Parts: sequence; structure tokens; C-alpha cells
Amino acid sequence: MIQPITYTSAIHDTIWEFAEACIQRTAGILHETRSATPAELSQGVSVAREAHAEQKPADLLEIICRIQGHDGERLSKEILELGHLVASYLSPYAPYVPFAGKLITPSAFYETYKELQDLAKILRSPVIYAEDTDSIGTGSINPVASEMLAEQIREVVFKRVGIRPFVSIARLDYESWTFLSRKHFDR
Repeated sequence: MIQPITYTSAIHDTIWEFAEACIQRTAGILHETRSATPAELSQGVSVAREAHAEQKPADLLEIICRIQGHDGERLSKEILELGHLVASYLSPYAPYVPFAGKLITPSAFYETYKELQDLAKILRSPVIYAEDTDSIGTGSINPVASEMLAEQIREVVFKRVGIRPFVSIARLDYESWTFLSRKHFDR
């Protein structure tokens, strides 16, 4: 399990450390599952790091699928497959939730926990629901990103209100993920 990185006054640098940790953990799983060649992984990691250096979020699963030549209709299917393989290495397993794109944006949660919204944006793992501070869900094409955000949600909410919420993670299809990312982060 990736150890949580706590927020400091230099939250900007800390968020990008999460992005780097997500790249490394995802690349390790893709290597172990032989879902990408070492050359594809090297190129994918470089592309993701270049985007991050420009302060732009990027997800390694999407990048690897594009490097492997998938686009159009095949891109969504291949990303879902890679997400399934990555999820099989996590505990608990992140199920695919096809209706997540229809859920209402948890604006009150984001307003209360701006630092978590910033992290969710960088990891491209939107909060898909928030029932006060008791039950919260996050989702992404990359379950590693969702797992990392879920851990930080638990830590930050506990530090602020003394409640350790139930946080679930889910996998999203590419279309829902891009829609929710635009809706939640690109305003």
C-alpha cells in the first residue's frame, strides 16, 4: 500500500508527489501483468511526467493505451481492460460502475475540502458521491488513483472532524471518466 503523503503548506508540491507515486505504482502493476512492454512503459512514464511538469494531469493507463495504438471506439474498451487488470492487484477490488457519470457533483464536499478537490483533479479521480463525511466514493479509469485519493480522504476528514469515513473506489469507463473530469475540474 502506498503510504499517505500528508498535506503541508507546500500543498502544490505535495500533490505532484502523489501524481508521481501514482505513475510509479501503476507502471509497476502494468509491468507485473505484462500489459505493456518495457519500452511502452518507459515512453508512457515520460509522457506522463512531461504533462505533470507542465502542471497538467495525465493518467498512465490512457497514455499506454494510446501508445499501443488504441483510439476511437477501441480506446474505451482497452482502458477498461487495463483498469480491470490493475484492479485485480488491489484490495479491495475496484468494481466497474457504469452509471457513475450520472451522479450529481458533490459541490459541498469540494467546497469544504478544497485540498482534496485539488488532489482529485491531479489524480483525475473525481469524487462521485459524498454523503456528508460518513460515506464518500471516488472513481477513475485507474484504480490506483482512486485508491490513493480514498486514503487521503480518510486521513484529511479524520484530521478535520474526527470521523474516519467509509470511502469506496470504483472504476469508470473512459467516456464517464472524461465527462466527470471536465464537469468536476475543468470549469
